[in-house]
Amino acid sequence: MTPLPKNGLYAITPNVAETALLLEKAEQALQGGASLLQYRDKISTPVETLLRAQAIHQLCLNYNVPLIINDNPALALACQAEGVHLGQSDGSILEARQRLGKDALIGVTCHHHLSLALQAQEQGADYVAFGRFFNSTTKPGIPLANLKTLQDAKAALSIPIVAIGGIQHNNAKALINQGADFIAVVEQIFSADNISESCQHFSALF
Repeated sequence: MTPLPKNGLYAITPNVAETALLLEKAEQALQGGASLLQYRDKISTPVETLLRAQAIHQLCLNYNVPLIINDNPALALACQAEGVHLGQSDGSILEARQRLGKDALIGVTCHHHLSLALQAQEQGADYVAFGRFFNSTTKPGIPLANLKTLQDAKAALSIPIVAIGGIQHNNAKALINQGADFIAVVEQIFSADNISESCQHFSALF
């Protein structure tokens, strides 16, 4: 298992219809210095999703970067990913831990609620994610978090903190300064003309 890095860019894959293009984009993010990669796919069939996850995991192994599977502990187990990211409706941390083992990386979405993060930490989460912090095409209906959320979380938590939601090159540093250990990005990376260069820009902020 590739361990959780200290901090950095947390790249999350977009919905891409063509598998070869998805893998190309994922590798460009890894080449650009992404510290974590999450496979998030809302359009593929279960069979396609498993094949894609296995291929992305091999890429991640080549770059010594942990692969996190969005929402699906069963898929994480099937493709031997390093971990899973759970939303508030994706099952319990305990169930995921029992299925994936003690070394698996388990992250939890907490939106803008410190209470959820404290609960997740107590239940054995390896990191928590707050957001959205800015307008986001990936999570448009989620209530906004703010910088005080990060400040309070940093003071109260002993596990790493991820900030997500509308993060761009010109606003990421403020989140890092207020306590974010990782910044999770989809659009600003994968819609860029040069994915690797965009990732390098984010990684240089740490």
